Parts: sequence; C-alpha cells; structure tokens
Amino acid sequence: MIKAENIFKKFEDTDVLKGVSMEFRPGKTNLIIGRSGAGKTVFLKILVGLLEPTSGSVWYDNIDFFSLNKKQVREIRLQVGMLFQGSALFDSMKVEENVRFPLDMFSKGTLAEKNKRVDWCLERVGLAGVHKKYPSEISGGMQKRVGIARAIVMAPKYLFCDEPNSGLDPRTALLIDELIQDITYEHNMTTIINTHDMNSVMEIGDNIAYLHEGLLAWQGSKDEVLSSENELLQGFMFASPFLQRLRSAALRAG
Repeated sequence: MIKAENIFKKFEDTDVLKGVSMEFRPGKTNLIIGRSGAGKTVFLKILVGLLEPTSGSVWYDNIDFFSLNKKQVREIRLQVGMLFQGSALFDSMKVEENVRFPLDMFSKGTLAEKNKRVDWCLERVGLAGVHKKYPSEISGGMQKRVGIARAIVMAPKYLFCDEPNSGLDPRTALLIDELIQDITYEHNMTTIINTHDMNSVMEIGDNIAYLHEGLLAWQGSKDEVLSSENELLQGFMFASPFLQRLRSAALRAG
C-alpha cells in the first residue's frame, strides 16, 4: 500500500497541490485523472520520490519515504517499477538489453539467470521472439509492452504508469490496459496510473482519484463514476456527447 498524507507542493508563488490525501491499495488499478494543470504529474513524481513535497508525507506500507536515508531510499526504489509515457527505451540497445537493464544495474544474478527472467517477462507481455530487435524495428504498441516488461523485470511491489496509452490507437490502448490490470492482479502490486484516457477509467478503474486545481475533488470506482453527482467530475468526464449518452443510459438502467 502507498499512502499520501496532506501533500502540499508550491513552486515559487504557485500552489500546485493543496493538501492531497489518499490511499492506493495493492491488487488494484489506481488511476489519477484530471485536467492539464490539475497537479497529476507533480503528485505522481512526489509519490515516486522524484520531487519532495513542500509539506506532507508519503508512506510505503509503514515506511515514511521522505524520512529515509539514501541507502533506505534505494531499497524502496528497487521495489518500484516505472512505465514512462514515451516508453523511454534505449534506441541503441536491443529489446532484450532494454528489459535486462535494471537487472544489470541492480541485481547480482548470472547472465543466464537474468536472461531467463527477461525471457519470462517478454513472454508475459506477448513479445516472445523479439529479443534481438531494436526499438525502431517494432511498433509503438510493442515498444509500450517492452516498457512494461522492463518495469516488471525486478518483480516490483509498486508499479507506476505515466500516460501508458499516450499515442496509441484505441485497440492497442485497450490491450495495454488489460495487460497492466492482469499483471496487477496476478502479482498483487500497488499500481498507480496517471492518465487522460477515459476508456481506461471506464475499463480498469478500480480506484479513481480526480484532481482539480490541486485538490482531491472526488474518489471512487469505475462503477461509481457514472452515477456520481459531483459537478466537477461530471464536467470533466462527460464533456463529449457520447459519454453524456452513456451516463444517461446507465442512470436509466440503474
């Protein structure tokens, strides 16, 4: 579990986060949504430890992250997997080398042991047989799956995903969502996803946190989104006529 308590973040004269508190439980896909400028990215960076809050605390299970020394921080980060928005693969490395990179950096296993783990991860994301290809030789969706394989190669307890569907067509985006959800359930990971994709919200949103102007404006599940009477959430979620019709149909059926 990851817990944020009363997180404030200020840059010069701008208050970006204004006392955000929430819990992210294991075995759930936890989504953070909100308009551009709402504070999502800053909040995610604080949760990962890339930024320090102006005040407030972040807990990894029962450990206060920002009270740790460098060695203790490293121990926590070894339990964290990260899927970046642009996949962030190394162009000069083959797929297998990209996936193995965290193992080469942080583990003491033999090359054979590392390669066995790489094989398993690539097979798990449906990419068996692309080991020797370079990122430029595979599609954007495949690159994203390589990114997921790299994110899980260290068997993390915590998985962070920053806009995992950015730049993908709807069908591929759905496959990525399902893959992230399946891996979360299989390994009981605490998964936190920063997203603009409303299809993701409706498909895999076990726990959804809506940020508005630096505040937590609403929190609930995908089943509660359609019936919520929160006006800020409605204005964000149901901006398109299609989603307005979907919500109306769900309310009539309920």
